[in-house]
Amino acid sequence: MEQTLKITNVLSDPTRYYIYQYITKRHKDVTVQEIADNFSIHPNVARLHLSKLEDVNMLVSETKKTGKGGRPSRLYRLSDDVVQLHFPYRDYQLLAKIAMETMLDLGEEGRKALYATGKKFGSELIGQELKRYGNTDQLTFEQKLNILKHAADLSGFHPEFDANEEKTIVYFQIYNCPFKEVAARHAEPVCNMHYEFLKGMFESLFDSIQLVEKQNMLTGCDSCAYKAIVGN
Repeated sequence: MEQTLKITNVLSDPTRYYIYQYITKRHKDVTVQEIADNFSIHPNVARLHLSKLEDVNMLVSETKKTGKGGRPSRLYRLSDDVVQLHFPYRDYQLLAKIAMETMLDLGEEGRKALYATGKKFGSELIGQELKRYGNTDQLTFEQKLNILKHAADLSGFHPEFDANEEKTIVYFQIYNCPFKEVAARHAEPVCNMHYEFLKGMFESLFDSIQLVEKQNMLTGCDSCAYKAIVGN
């Protein structure tokens, strides 16, 4: 509870809250000067905000040489600690672990059910997004891409999307895995379930889809990256 109060106090400052949001979507280290420039504040004020976030373990920092001479720069990035605020206390990570281990104890049939459920939830997520559109039979490629972006944002993926000029391939990266704490113990089934979740999203929008994983955070990469070959 004491840590929860410290976090809520730190985030009660609007500028500090938006700085934290900015860093979660930045996907890389930030400097004091970058924060000062983006939020039009003095570097000393930016440093104070970053230090407050680091004090409650929401950020971590290290000093690195820039390679351009001069003094080393202090770089800030997101902490690996999970920030969860629940009133009253709830432990959804424990629930996820119980559910995951129960499914795995059921053997191959449990795994199949897990992957099918992941795909179902991915499809249902897009279904909710499609309700905002009238005639979903005439969606353009750009509209479909925007639906994917919005759904991925809602899922907490912190995604980046891009497509080729022919609009046949979607490249996307996920910088935040909502399941990483569970995946640390059950990497293969969690990643396979997430893969099916993403397939469910794409299959709800495109007639054909071939999803290829290019890199994975659990192997030390900065993000999970995919290539989706799609057919309208």
